[in-house]
Amino acid sequence: MSKKKLNRRDFLKTGSILTTGAVLMGAGTSRLFGIGSSTLQKSSIENIVLNNGVKMPILGFGTNTLKGSVGERCVADAISLGYRLIDTAKIYGNEDAVGLGIKKSGIDRKELFVSSKVWVSDHGYENTKKAFATSLSKLQTDYLDMYLIHRPREDYKGSWKALEELYQEGKIKAIGVSNFEPDQLDDLMASSKIKPVINQIETHAFYIQNKAFDYLKKSGIQMQAWSPLAEGRNQIFSNETLAAIGKKYNKNNAQVSLRWHYQRGIVAIPRSSQKEHMKENLNIFDFQLDDSDMKTIAKLDLNKTQFPEWS
Repeated sequence: MSKKKLNRRDFLKTGSILTTGAVLMGAGTSRLFGIGSSTLQKSSIENIVLNNGVKMPILGFGTNTLKGSVGERCVADAISLGYRLIDTAKIYGNEDAVGLGIKKSGIDRKELFVSSKVWVSDHGYENTKKAFATSLSKLQTDYLDMYLIHRPREDYKGSWKALEELYQEGKIKAIGVSNFEPDQLDDLMASSKIKPVINQIETHAFYIQNKAFDYLKKSGIQMQAWSPLAEGRNQIFSNETLAAIGKKYNKNNAQVSLRWHYQRGIVAIPRSSQKEHMKENLNIFDFQLDDSDMKTIAKLDLNKTQFPEWS
């Protein structure tokens, strides 16, 4: 698996620092699937409304691979900059670090939207209940804002039953899935009481997933992008098409990519271990891609996963 690191600032250096109220959100914007401390930045990130009425930030912070002291620092840094949606999972092996980062940030837990996921090895009703309790303990919290089934494998229907009960008990505010195909979602919903609020899948400029996009929008299930910057694969940070668009707005490739997700109504959770990149990823709300830009980016679609190891 290629992990080539590219310096996204080779093409544009933006030293802008976000201050309270500096992010222009366009108050009242409602075009999404479900819509409608002195050291901490106040979050100006727009919330979407999930199909159960719960509000969720449209831009969050992903934590995959950020473990130990690095993970703890990154989570605390992200919160200090204004991120409020923090995404983790059991398989990431960092729920303890995420919990410590949250504590280190000093922010009120109620101000955050914390999401985790149950892994395949814990699928099934009883196993999922135990896995959830373990996640709560590691994250040092008594509830989760969202809990997802990470992959549609093994007894995921048993896991969904457990999630439904935990939701009804108030221990989870929203429940959903990840990496589900439309037919798998149809099958799950046919035997469930509660509709998933979200499907977290791979989507970015190189894998737009129009079929999934249309299905989820029609079904009232929010689309969320893991690795919205494709982990730098296919040279996304040096892509000439994205760079040309970014030049018009004084933005870099990552910012153009995240703005593209935002304008499509997709929740994105970019990950970075560098505080400057975290800042840049937040600085996407003061410009708008026009129709021509959106169509140009759509032409980058390769219509195939950039993560074949997940297939």
